[in-house]
Amino acid sequence: MTRDQVYNFAAGPSVMPESALRTAAAEMLNYHGSGISVMEMSHRSAMFQDIFDSAVEKLKKLMSVPDTHEILLLQGGATTQFAAIPMNLIQGGDADYAVTGNFSSKAAKEAEKYGRVHIACSSADTGFEHIPVQSELRQTAGAGYFYYCANNTVYGTEWQYVPEVSAPLVCDMSSDILSRPVDVSKYGLIYAGAQKNMAPAGLTVVIVDKSLVGRELPYTPQILSYKTMVDSGSMLNTPPCWCIYMLSLTLDWVEAQGGVAAMDRLRHERADMVYDFLENSSFYRLHARADSRSCMNITFRTGSAGLDSEFVSGAEAAGLMNLKGHKVAGGLRASLYNAMPVEGAKALVEYMKKFEVEHHV
Repeated sequence: MTRDQVYNFAAGPSVMPESALRTAAAEMLNYHGSGISVMEMSHRSAMFQDIFDSAVEKLKKLMSVPDTHEILLLQGGATTQFAAIPMNLIQGGDADYAVTGNFSSKAAKEAEKYGRVHIACSSADTGFEHIPVQSELRQTAGAGYFYYCANNTVYGTEWQYVPEVSAPLVCDMSSDILSRPVDVSKYGLIYAGAQKNMAPAGLTVVIVDKSLVGRELPYTPQILSYKTMVDSGSMLNTPPCWCIYMLSLTLDWVEAQGGVAAMDRLRHERADMVYDFLENSSFYRLHARADSRSCMNITFRTGSAGLDSEFVSGAEAAGLMNLKGHKVAGGLRASLYNAMPVEGAKALVEYMKKFEVEHHV
């Protein structure tokens, strides 16, 4: 198959804007007449510093990041932040965690190594099919921070509100960053693995309130210290140079589409199309509750695991790739990140209709 015959619904690494990929391909061997590739470029060179600074400024503009916050471009994936956050912010004390999916559960368990973790809310007993409401959040007096994951890729739920808490708000936005407007000033820290909406795997963006920097536990490795990374301009060691370059190209694409406001409109257009069909189908079953459904990851099932498997195989033959659900949850999952065209959602709905007609008894 060729690229124009395929729609990639992978949850991450995921589909990227074609314009960014084409620019990267054109510049692969010779970046702006330098005679070298970004892959070969010294991270200490003035040329790469320009790439780095440009990416940071573009992200700052698109997300309206205030001067009170620092943008860090780091390595280690979002999972590394499961440890870095408590090491930098818990101060050997307490932290509140909202456990609403697979990754927030993992983050809470990791944080237990560095302080006292209190579960502010959990939807585990109902299979992570909803997001608890504000009145269900249990806060701990004096907590170092309140942690939540904005969008749960495995189970297909998304917070439809920003928690109102007294502690600094920490949020994993890996799978919905840049897809909807965010008031960054409300957060002590935002972080995101880049491989869903921003860049290839290997880059993690951290946006941290400068007032929280410098509180790390004494045994925090320097590579995980926010203060060290702020002081070094994210370059304590060699950063993920190619990913930062790709981030810059992706941010150009987001800006050209109309910015985050346009991404917000498109995410609803794609998701509403798929949800409208699934809600009116007697063949498919949605996992997430209506008031908590994600626009990024739509999780659903047919009548059996066997039919789910047949659905995935048939979809691949039709050019609809990576619709198998996460290994923890099973079932089916369609990830509709920023770079997924509306035509991809339309093609998915048409395939689902066809499969239902052929298999519904």
